[in-house]
Amino acid sequence: MTNLYLKIVAYLGKHPKETEVKLQNDGGEDYIAFWSDSLEKPKPTDEQLDALSSQAETLEKNNQAVANRQKEYGSIASQIEFITEKGLEAWKTNVQSIKTKYPKESE
Repeated sequence: MTNLYLKIVAYLGKHPKETEVKLQNDGGEDYIAFWSDSLEKPKPTDEQLDALSSQAETLEKNNQAVANRQKEYGSIASQIEFITEKGLEAWKTNVQSIKTKYPKESE
């Protein structure tokens, strides 16, 4: 099931600040406990959020792809070592193969 937070991100087109949106769960499903008046859009209805399920799923998959990529890239130090030992072109090829292995969906 798609995360409520990611539906909100899809609705707003950005990640809200912690002071702008507060989610809560009282043992059932998550819900919006607070929505700041400072946000450009009004608090969405459940129907509006449900309509964004597909976009939220794409965000979730892309977040996982980025996490997988970062894990395979390794630390900055290991990437510099790779470049030093094998060269910049080899590093670019390696990065591209990792991106191909963990593709992001178009948003």
